[in-house]
Amino acid sequence: MKKILATALCLCLLLTASCAFAADINFVTAGTASTFYPISATVVGLWNENIEGMRAVATPSGGGIDNLNQAYDGEAQIGIANANLVYQAQEGLASFEGYANDNLRIFAGLYINPNQVVVTKDSGINSVADLVGKKISIGAAGSTTVDEAIVHLGAIGKTVDDIKAEYMDTSAAADAISNKLLDGVWIMAGTPNSAVTQIMTTTDSKIMPITAEEVETLKVEYPWYASCEIPAGTYAGQDEAVMTSGVKLTLFITADVDEETVYQMTKVFWENWDYLTETHAALKKADPKEACNDVAGVEIHPGAARYYREIGIME
Repeated sequence: MKKILATALCLCLLLTASCAFAADINFVTAGTASTFYPISATVVGLWNENIEGMRAVATPSGGGIDNLNQAYDGEAQIGIANANLVYQAQEGLASFEGYANDNLRIFAGLYINPNQVVVTKDSGINSVADLVGKKISIGAAGSTTVDEAIVHLGAIGKTVDDIKAEYMDTSAAADAISNKLLDGVWIMAGTPNSAVTQIMTTTDSKIMPITAEEVETLKVEYPWYASCEIPAGTYAGQDEAVMTSGVKLTLFITADVDEETVYQMTKVFWENWDYLTETHAALKKADPKEACNDVAGVEIHPGAARYYREIGIME
């Protein structure tokens, strides 16, 4: 009997050792028709292939807020969300009020989604203050862009009631400004954006700047903001770079995933970057050297931080 128990104990130890990197990782991004769901499927394939004992799956989701709610419930370990949502989820603010989640960490910062406020040249709009009294579409009700307009106007002591706000999706807003029914359209999205392309191509419009100084003012209360540039030539008729505000798109991960596993995940992710960018063009906007920047002060997971220190982008 003792021999049987000893044998069983040895077998358990061997199994434990052989699964040193074993993990059940659920990667959530967005719906199956989205840009990022196929990216997550490729990434989990790389993890499963290159990390011994890894068990990772990519699961469709409702996007950033849903992803963070799943992390809170323990249903997801890694996901995609803008830095502001990760910060708010960690602190229990806004949509996450009463559900603070101190189990959140950053796996990687990807790229900044800029605010693109497109206005007609004859509107006289050159700054956020100039939006007052103008007819501006700030996005569909409940959308991210509505919140962006509220925050930016609030920074100068104004509200959406001080503008003639219209609540349209980007496609409808692009058509409306093309038909001279709007003075401007507020869009938050990666560049180039199809709606902004339509507006800049079919109307005499420009992108309203949001200065670095204005962004610093925003960051006092909203630490997730970053100053970014829309390069010259991104859109028709845009001969000069335009400064604006933006929010970093991030990959968050839960702190309860062990350090060694996250180190291996981070290493595989970035060391296959050429392959990932060749197969998924959306990732070309991300810069590995900026992976730890503009993440609203949310802590980098120790396993990821270990890799970033190895490659010299984190102290």
